[in-house]
Amino acid sequence: MADEIKLLRLWASPFCQRVELALKLKGLQYQLIDEDIWNKSELLLQSNPVHKKVPVLFHNGNAIAESFVIMEYIDEVFKTASIAYLGKDKAQEDSIELFSQQLKMLEAELAGKDYFGGDSIGFVDIAAFFIMHVYGVVQEVKEAELMTQEKFPVLVQWLAKLEANDLVMECLQPSEKHLAHVRARLSVLDEEAASKTKAA
Repeated sequence: MADEIKLLRLWASPFCQRVELALKLKGLQYQLIDEDIWNKSELLLQSNPVHKKVPVLFHNGNAIAESFVIMEYIDEVFKTASIAYLGKDKAQEDSIELFSQQLKMLEAELAGKDYFGGDSIGFVDIAAFFIMHVYGVVQEVKEAELMTQEKFPVLVQWLAKLEANDLVMECLQPSEKHLAHVRARLSVLDEEAASKTKAA
């Protein structure tokens, strides 16, 4: 009997996208169920009642939540192939500095390798890619320069290599759609921040 696999996701979420890539790398057939985070479905509330977040993987009726847990589950249960392990205020400035330090660590770790796991896409690559891809979209929206070719040549090359991968591309949404989503989301966050400032 074939395994029944379903993935409850938000298309713009990097956490959902990395789970989808893990499924593709295993060569698994699965059904996508899109979730509306503004109007959460009964399926999400029942399958992840504590955190009420996507992604949620359903394998033969059993629900597994949290992206890293799902990826470990996929790697252990399906043995077809192994996913190798391996603003301008002070707060915003601190966040940018922390992000830059993290990028420097990743740059050093990746130096001399095609992927973090070696010669093929691995667990760390999947985990890092979609987060950094989203940062790239935010960077474009904000017209910031957090991750540039001059500052992080190894990471930029790695990111471009993954974005050119057919399986990865299948998990990504069209850039204009993603840009529109990020712009809308950032607009909501800016309005919330402005309201809190006025209230204070």
